[in-house]
Amino acid sequence: MSDFPLFPAQASTVAWQVDALYFFLVALTVVFCVLVFGMVAVFAIKYRRRSDDEQPEQNHGNLALELSWTIIPLFLALFVFLLGADVFFRLQRAPADPLEIYAVGKQWMWKIQHESGKREINTLHVPKGQPVRLTMTSEDVLHDFYIPAFRVKNDVIPGRYTTMWFEATQTGEFHLFCAEFCGTQHSGMIGKVIVMEPADYHDWLMGASAGGESMAEAGQRQFQELGCETCHKTASSGRGPSLVGIFNKQEKLANGQEVTVDVDYLRESILQPRAKIVEGYEPIMPVFEGQISEQSLLQIVSYIKSLSESEE
Repeated sequence: MSDFPLFPAQASTVAWQVDALYFFLVALTVVFCVLVFGMVAVFAIKYRRRSDDEQPEQNHGNLALELSWTIIPLFLALFVFLLGADVFFRLQRAPADPLEIYAVGKQWMWKIQHESGKREINTLHVPKGQPVRLTMTSEDVLHDFYIPAFRVKNDVIPGRYTTMWFEATQTGEFHLFCAEFCGTQHSGMIGKVIVMEPADYHDWLMGASAGGESMAEAGQRQFQELGCETCHKTASSGRGPSLVGIFNKQEKLANGQEVTVDVDYLRESILQPRAKIVEGYEPIMPVFEGQISEQSLLQIVSYIKSLSESEE
């Protein structure tokens, strides 16, 4: 069915599971539709009134029948829920150490950057057989990153980060769409995903990004240009907390709460630093909302993450 235009190739590790769930639901729907409409037709003929004075036999209930049509659908619904939950959690939990790629949606294009620093517009190069995790956000309105052949899609939301992962199993070019209406040129917000053999991807990545900045290097440069290092020193003697080894750790706030230092927390702390004040520090950090782009934010976040990775 790969040539059927409404049924794209199964080109990722989760594609067959999504299809299996979908076809099971279709089969279940067909079976019950045939059963219900068939019984309606049979009963309409078998129990039709044959004369005006005919009185039908009264049936005051059948416990076994009523239990059957309650328990069987219940177990079918629970089974469907378990299948759906299994697929959902597989799609939400990326394997360890995936390839990190960052994407920003904008009317009407996809801006993509690899950790090595290579940038792309409406094109995403990935290696075959390696898990890839996309960290995404939007510069303007709600978008949706959708790769039909991989059976993955996720909203791309302004003001926050969302993540999505996949592992391609076939080389070639596959469609990339925005699946959320985002304006007058929404239908033109399309692109392609190019899956390459790992060696070819490495050659492409190194050849294309030679001499350029990596995501972490670009983030470090902007970190210095914005003057962040004057307060966030590597030691704990600065006017702001040290950022070394802080990513994915717990941070205690001035109000006594504890938060996990993830990408959303870092984003909020850069744009609205007074929203969550770290215990032991004064709210003196300037507000950067409206002063730096989404791409710059992602680069700074990548740099802060690298400070934790260098500690491992």
